[in-house]
Amino acid sequence: MRDKVNQLLSLGLGMAVLSKEQVEKAVNRLVEKGNLTKAESTQLIDELLEKGEQSKQELNQALKDRVNEILSEMNVATKDEIKALELRIQQLEERLNP
Repeated sequence: MRDKVNQLLSLGLGMAVLSKEQVEKAVNRLVEKGNLTKAESTQLIDELLEKGEQSKQELNQALKDRVNEILSEMNVATKDEIKALELRIQQLEERLNP
């Protein structure tokens, strides 16, 4: 039963947006119904929160990667490229105005 509960609560992005309080409430309901023991609930809460944090990080990375792909396709200069150009301009100005 615990595995099924874990699978249900871990699905998709839902875990990425659940707060600690929401996870605790859901798990406590399972304890009240007799589907989990108190000891199992503590471990399950920790596991679910960890999975939620991992999901958040994976989602953030996927979004950053996708945004970078879109910007690259649009030929938008990155901060690093702009800084490199600014440095080159500064160096050229210093050569012209000793």
